[in-house]
Amino acid sequence: MSLTKLEKEGVLSNFGSNKNSGSTETQVALISYQINKLQSHFLKNKKDYGGRRGLLKMVSQRKKLLSYLKKKCFSRYNSLLKKLSLRR
Repeated sequence: MSLTKLEKEGVLSNFGSNKNSGSTETQVALISYQINKLQSHFLKNKKDYGGRRGLLKMVSQRKKLLSYLKKKCFSRYNSLLKKLSLRR
């Protein structure tokens, strides 16, 4: 389940410049959007084990990017967590 062009542009406009999808904040936002989208899919399809494996890979990638951002710039890390409401 990939993102459509409109969905991706919406996420990019909220978390980064319009064409910069390479920044860490934007990558985390895109992955988080995909994870949220897949959660509704798994409520309907409980036995989709291959998709669940892909979801776990995305969660792991997001965790790695967040730990990198935490080491690099803690203030950007905190602001991103608040925007995405990942942690309290």
